Amino acid sequence: MRVPLSWLREYVDLPATETGRDVQAKLISAGLEVETVEQLGDGLKGPLVVGQVLTIEELEGFKKPIRFCTVNVGTANGTGEPQEIVCGARNFAVGDKVVVVLPGAELPGGFAIAARKTYGKTSHGMICSSDELGMGDDGTKGIIVLPPETEVGKDAIELLELVDEVLDIAVTANRGDCLSIRGVARETAIAYGLPLRDPALLDVPGPNAYGYPVQVSEPFGCDRFTARTVSGLSPEARSPIWLKRRLQKVGMRPISLAVDITNYVMMELGQPLHAYDRGLVQGTIGVRRAGEGEEIVTLDGVKRKLHSEDLVITDDRGPIGLAGVMGGANTEIADHEEGEGTTDVVIEAAHFDAVSIARTARRHKLSSEASRRFERGVDPAAAAAAAQRTVDLLVLLAGGTADAGVTEVVAPSAPHTITVPADHPDKVAGVEYGRETVVRRLQQVGCDVYGQDELIVTVPSWRPDLTEVNDLAEEVIRLEGYENLPSTLPKPPSGRGLTHRQRLHRRVGRALAGVGYVEAPNYPFIGEQVFDQLLLEADDPARRVVKLTNPLNDEEPALRTTLLPGLLGALRRNEGRGSHDLALFETGLVFLPRAEQKAAAALPVDRRPTDEEIAGLNAALPEQPRHVAAVLAGAREQAGWWGKGRPADWADAIEAARAVAREAGVELIVRGGQYGPWHPGRCAELVVVADGAEKVVGHAGELHPRVVKAFGLSARTCAMELDLDALEAVGDDTPQAPGISTFPVATQDVALVVDKFVPHADVEAALRDGAGALLEGIRLFDVYENAEQLGDGKKSLAYALRFRAGDRTLTVDEASAARDAAVALAGERTGAVLRG
Repeated sequence: MRVPLSWLREYVDLPATETGRDVQAKLISAGLEVETVEQLGDGLKGPLVVGQVLTIEELEGFKKPIRFCTVNVGTANGTGEPQEIVCGARNFAVGDKVVVVLPGAELPGGFAIAARKTYGKTSHGMICSSDELGMGDDGTKGIIVLPPETEVGKDAIELLELVDEVLDIAVTANRGDCLSIRGVARETAIAYGLPLRDPALLDVPGPNAYGYPVQVSEPFGCDRFTARTVSGLSPEARSPIWLKRRLQKVGMRPISLAVDITNYVMMELGQPLHAYDRGLVQGTIGVRRAGEGEEIVTLDGVKRKLHSEDLVITDDRGPIGLAGVMGGANTEIADHEEGEGTTDVVIEAAHFDAVSIARTARRHKLSSEASRRFERGVDPAAAAAAAQRTVDLLVLLAGGTADAGVTEVVAPSAPHTITVPADHPDKVAGVEYGRETVVRRLQQVGCDVYGQDELIVTVPSWRPDLTEVNDLAEEVIRLEGYENLPSTLPKPPSGRGLTHRQRLHRRVGRALAGVGYVEAPNYPFIGEQVFDQLLLEADDPARRVVKLTNPLNDEEPALRTTLLPGLLGALRRNEGRGSHDLALFETGLVFLPRAEQKAAAALPVDRRPTDEEIAGLNAALPEQPRHVAAVLAGAREQAGWWGKGRPADWADAIEAARAVAREAGVELIVRGGQYGPWHPGRCAELVVVADGAEKVVGHAGELHPRVVKAFGLSARTCAMELDLDALEAVGDDTPQAPGISTFPVATQDVALVVDKFVPHADVEAALRDGAGALLEGIRLFDVYENAEQLGDGKKSLAYALRFRAGDRTLTVDEASAARDAAVALAGERTGAVLRG
């Protein structure tokens, strides 16, 4: 909302020394967001005067039309002689009054004016357009042509009100009253403690039987409709300069006198109005819902198909306007230049339902100044005053006559009353305001207040946002100053803080970041075609998805069941931008539909839901376990003077899974597996033991070449995904102090030959079980395959076994016996034999 300071001063007697910046500070303190204060005419210096065009000579031989003019500027040039000016505009003629800037002046932007030779003539000044003077759009797209009665030589800076300050206020959705000069003036008066001259306090005649006939068939959509008629308007009447300038300052373009007046009153009082050409309205004006299939051509020239929920203004022919949004072209006010001109008008000032207007504006993608106000709340009691103000201006400026008839259709309603304890604002703010301050502040915003300890507050008609006790408390607090509230830190109760799940989530993120992974959170939405790209089987549980009723993107209507699509998409985007050595990770929820789908019940809003109601809501939600996933591509270690570096491979993806498991305090079993997107020969199945049974919690390894191709990734891309909640359930992340022994370690190496298909994990498990309590650690350090030495289908696995006793130094025989027992058990379970 743009508010000229000069207009604001008409309703509040601000001190003469107060600037726009001062008013801005006061309004911000009162809770209004004043974004900027625009200095109109900043840098403008005269002489800038009214001149009359005496002669026009068309100059020939140039690429564009050029005119050499003589202009009478009176004595403003010091000589009284006509001023010679070269001008390229063509929207003025001999005898027109124009705005002339003379040599020595300066226009906004530091543009100095001096006599200069151009097009073979010397131009002593310039004939100005509205853009050159920073006035805004006046609809002419050319030179300013003033009314014929304007005095030659008059100071144009004062005449056109070129110097002013305009406050630009970002009005929040609940403060529709501040989308008017009246509303901002009220806030300014309160902030300064000054009286307000309310422009809506007018003598308004009561309704009678002689008004224009109106029939409201939808009282819930329109609870008030005022109609007034003005006859005998002069078609030649034009908007005066002051009216045009005020509209320009608030950001509106002058159109014609009748339309300008309705726009002016709307900006002044906040009540949208509409003027119909009475000669084009046929029969009774009605308000109803549109019928299916009805159409209307709005003032913007667009034919619109109406919806059954649209509220429309009608006459005997059908719709003549979209209520509260835009009028129809079939009753548009005609300008004199377009034809005969309108002489009789019907003024509409109505109050429409905010939700209905908002939905209509969005349905038709047609936001207007009127709809912006109605959907934020308009004062219903101002309709009659706005109609009267419009009538008065039409009579004054267009020479019309106000008809005696007054139509007012009002649906009965009672004022909104709120009972609030007098100390409620004190409790909300933690400040002792006292009853007198509370009552005074509520009365300042227009409330009627009665009572002592319990206040009975009647809300003013222009504040529909005040609906309950906390709204009233907010009014008191903001007017007393948010900056005066004490700053106190909350005291959290002991024993609270991050949950175990939250702490594990953070530790996992830090661990992966510490080994070079970058976190890349993604949207949780996917398209079901991604499961084909991941090579999932048709009956894979991951294909069962939760679909959104109103998705943000029709191509991604489902919630993810795996983190890989988002991470692989991020990997592709980064590779496409030249980053090829990447390691990304994400921790987030996946969404798994329950076997039995339940409809969620609507929870109450007037009280806290019961525990049973909350449990019922949770039972209707999908399961949402937290997963962690990582992807790698390119080099894992960069080449340099230190060496050749190495590319990322399946082992790095498995090591990332082990890092996550360590943070969760879980012993992760890694063995060969095969699942969807992973390469069948380079896929590890990640297993934990829960309640004595093995459970698969994820996979890691190199992606299948077809998956790499489907996602547009580089070859040998690797990935890992784990169920983090499953790890948390079986893990024990209690910190364990390391055991330090004073006795030496005994190391024994063994190389075992097994069949190629035998997993290393099975061999290692057998060695652990066979070695017994003396085994401290085991590490696979070599895998060797050679058909000539080992035989077809064989491989050699070499392990380093570490033995140690806590109470003595082991002998060679004890270490060898433990090693032999381990090898023997591995031979029984896996068929392993010592490599000879």
